[in-house]
Amino acid sequence: MTDTYARTANTWRNWAGNVTARPARVESPASVDELAEVLRRASEDGLTVKPVGTGHSFTAAAATDGVLVRPDLLTGIRAVDREAMTVTVEAGTPLKRLNTALAREGLSLTNMGDIVEQTVAGATSTGTHGTGRDSASVSAQIRALELVTADGTVLRCSADERPDVFAAARIGLGALGVITAVTFAVEPVFFLTAREEPMPFDRVTSEFDQLVAENEHFEFYWFPHTGNCNTKRNNRSAGPAAPPGRVAGWIEDELLSNGVFQVACSVGRAVPAAIPSIARVSSRALSARTYTDIPYKVFTSPRRVRFVEMEYALPREAAVDALRELKAMVERSPLRVSFPVEVRTAPADDMTLSTASGRDSAYIAVHLYRGTPHQAYFTAVERIMTGYDGRPHWGKIHTRDSGYLAGAYPRFGEFTALRDRLDPDRLFANDYLRRVLGE
Repeated sequence: MTDTYARTANTWRNWAGNVTARPARVESPASVDELAEVLRRASEDGLTVKPVGTGHSFTAAAATDGVLVRPDLLTGIRAVDREAMTVTVEAGTPLKRLNTALAREGLSLTNMGDIVEQTVAGATSTGTHGTGRDSASVSAQIRALELVTADGTVLRCSADERPDVFAAARIGLGALGVITAVTFAVEPVFFLTAREEPMPFDRVTSEFDQLVAENEHFEFYWFPHTGNCNTKRNNRSAGPAAPPGRVAGWIEDELLSNGVFQVACSVGRAVPAAIPSIARVSSRALSARTYTDIPYKVFTSPRRVRFVEMEYALPREAAVDALRELKAMVERSPLRVSFPVEVRTAPADDMTLSTASGRDSAYIAVHLYRGTPHQAYFTAVERIMTGYDGRPHWGKIHTRDSGYLAGAYPRFGEFTALRDRLDPDRLFANDYLRRVLGE
């Protein structure tokens, strides 16, 4: 996941390559004041504005034909407050750099997703999450935000200051303003012990509630066309660090999970009939292992095989039924699915447009190798997920519009009313926001 910006003719392309845009101009402000000036000039010129991170969203959330604001120069840690146990970071800082900088300070986020290439603003604005019984998404760990609104005002918000803005802007979709800084809650760095173990589909689904209850962070992957899953349980431990051996770690994380998997996906795209056989081999290739390390080295992993993705958040109690229905759909269809299906959980939170807003949630994510036709598979999956009151991940492929989403989110009207107040002229609009939030 290197630089996702094409260098010719101002063409921008996201990481997966399924979204492109040709902005009228591209700006890289180096300060809040410069950003406010960028917004002022765009408004005068009748152009819309969209901030963009590393392009890891699979939707057109950041696409624009107006002004594309790149965060390259808005990076770094502003302040570490050890009394309050917070860190304030510039919005364009990649999660990878944040994690390593915090580790040097002896600090860590409580929970995180498995991909670290996103900027902090891009990740939080779309609701990036990992898995957790008690700890929620990256956005739920925010304690304060700074954003520049359409009229150039620098707005600061927290639970105590402008709480209505804070509830919405932590997952703001780029619709309320341009985030310039994020303050996260942190804690002293700790150890996690990861236990990865193959498990049959029937067992993991029958024991799902128990596995979630007994582990701080539980997730699993089901390999379509097989009855096989790979499970991962992360729990705090006293240490000491016992990371995977260099050779063994390279074999699992690079050779098998990236190198061999890349070849398998390429063969499957060229010869779809081979996918079930490949899946049976792939699902047995990863062996059980246990290791201990600091959080970001356990939560995160390299993802070099490019793909497209759809993910839905369901009420947690619906997860197993929905997954069994998905499996039955794949087995009776002519679909050939080369990527595993990922299942994670999150506790309820209080953010207006969080996919876990007001309810304990389970996430079911489906993927296909980049360049593989995905419409038939994703359409069938989406039909299942919406049948269980699913909420689509804001940064992943879906077809839902404001009519559906207004019913899925009890506080949807709060968000759109705030947007009307902060951006009445729709400086930050684009086609994606018009679809999901309404005109």
